[in-house]
Amino acid sequence: MDRKAVIVIALSVVLLVSWYFVVGRIFPPRVLPRNTNSVALITNQPGSITNQPSYVAATNPPGVTTGSTKSVSPSQSEETIVVSNNLARYTFTSHGGGLKTVELFDYPQRVICHDPGATKIPAALNANSAFPILGLPANEALQGDGFFKLTQTAKGVHAEQALPTALLAIKDFEISSNSYLLSATTRFENRGTQTVVLPAQEWNTGTAAPMDVNESEMFLGILWYNGSGKTVIEQSWFDNHMMGCGCLPGTPRSEYVGGQNNVAWTAVNNQFFTLALMPTQPANQVLAHRIDLPPPDREVVKANPRANLRPFAFQASVVHAGTNLAPSQIVQREFKIYAGPKENRTLERISLQLKNDIDIVMGYTGPFGIFSRALLWAMNGLHALGLGYALAIITITVIIKMVFWPLTQASTRSMKRMAALQPQMTAIRERYKDDPAKMNRKMMEFMKEHKVSPLGGCLPMLLQIPVFIGFYTMVRSAIELRGASFLWACDLSKPDTLFYVPGLNFPFNPLPLLMGFTMLWQARLTPPSPGMDPSQQKIMKYMPLIFLVILYNYSAGLTLYWTVQNLLTIAQTKLTRAKDNAAAAKAPIVPGRKSK
Repeated sequence: MDRKAVIVIALSVVLLVSWYFVVGRIFPPRVLPRNTNSVALITNQPGSITNQPSYVAATNPPGVTTGSTKSVSPSQSEETIVVSNNLARYTFTSHGGGLKTVELFDYPQRVICHDPGATKIPAALNANSAFPILGLPANEALQGDGFFKLTQTAKGVHAEQALPTALLAIKDFEISSNSYLLSATTRFENRGTQTVVLPAQEWNTGTAAPMDVNESEMFLGILWYNGSGKTVIEQSWFDNHMMGCGCLPGTPRSEYVGGQNNVAWTAVNNQFFTLALMPTQPANQVLAHRIDLPPPDREVVKANPRANLRPFAFQASVVHAGTNLAPSQIVQREFKIYAGPKENRTLERISLQLKNDIDIVMGYTGPFGIFSRALLWAMNGLHALGLGYALAIITITVIIKMVFWPLTQASTRSMKRMAALQPQMTAIRERYKDDPAKMNRKMMEFMKEHKVSPLGGCLPMLLQIPVFIGFYTMVRSAIELRGASFLWACDLSKPDTLFYVPGLNFPFNPLPLLMGFTMLWQARLTPPSPGMDPSQQKIMKYMPLIFLVILYNYSAGLTLYWTVQNLLTIAQTKLTRAKDNAAAAKAPIVPGRKSK
């Protein structure tokens, strides 16, 4: 295989990896208008009902109407009440009677590099939404003109509205003193003298949008939990490309509907923050939508060449079925709301408190989740001892390397022995090429006699793959790395871009380049696998360039880990070679035998 063929293969892999993102930018999917008339039929008991001896079911229970983009526009001007605790500022609005925004004191909206004097604006959750959290989007039967009377209470806010149907809608929010967790209670009371139909209630969870103009949409998502497993809805679900390929357009989806009376909670996430709505009793369904946001203006794009020109957000709601309310009957529901960072320790504590596995939003599930949690625990532990997060990553990498050192050393020596035995193994293949079964048996006997194994060179790599995947998952969602610096990298959760190449808007990221160089160096030092033909050897030599392209725009924390790992492997290879050469030089030569 000549150099041109290698280059063609490398370019093909790069195109395959980047195809989805390139096509998504050039040919964005059509966004269909949401269907506000479709009905999903469900039946379920309502929430806790008081002042009524028994539950009176509706003759024709109302169905659950899917969500709408139409927002209620009250005739009265908006009134707000702001309540704060040690961690956040909560703004409640009279338009919809819910939680409008949550501002987090300990986290900036955007990490600004190389400008220590820049004003740090607190990260704001639900800021790009027309609906407040626990609002009822566009349902006039449940909120009239949408204007609620707000009253500040000792622990939070009370919202109330008298509806034309003789229903009284009440929402009570309670803010904790030192937690991102809120408590909320909603009530509908029939103050009239006749039975009133209470329609299905679509309680808004909130809207998750990128916190930064450069933030990738790949980190946005919607989760909901049914008590035993999670469902994740991302942009690919709404795009609905045929066979999952961006080059085969499909019919875009406008709305997700899921759940069968088993919605324990739902959450909307960006990379580092989440809004989660957790009803005390499981909801009937979950609804989710993609919402297109206004594009950034020219000044923002000029200052941020990699700005997302087609930003969007995800909105989700939980739905409770409707019923009939007799005079003086009350339907009451209780919720917990989490509005804060995706911090594993905090979410694990809340998960234990509420027994609802809300820490699943971290993404540390599946067979590699245990590695992600262990690595995050180790990184935070080292940071608590006084190390910066970058030094903690380096220390963890050194520890991992020391653990695998004996195995890697044995693997390197095994590969060298296999390479030295290649002439004899080739002779066995030639001798028994007409009898494959006998050839394999003879090969196994030969390798057993010389104590070598074809898996010896691959085993260390296979064992380190779960650690790498766990590290990758941990780094991409660990909010601890947001704003953590190392040398020229001011944010380990983002690429370490120093500048953009003029005229190309191409970022110059030194760490991935250094990583690619160390991978090429390591590939030169690593002996070829036994039995690999020359064309395959050439491909393996250029394989690091493919990884460089794939990881070029990944976080600096991940490339730092991989670079240090490569440097340690190079050092180990050189030490092993020097030790083996020294041992060979000291070995006595037995007369009458050839030295090995």
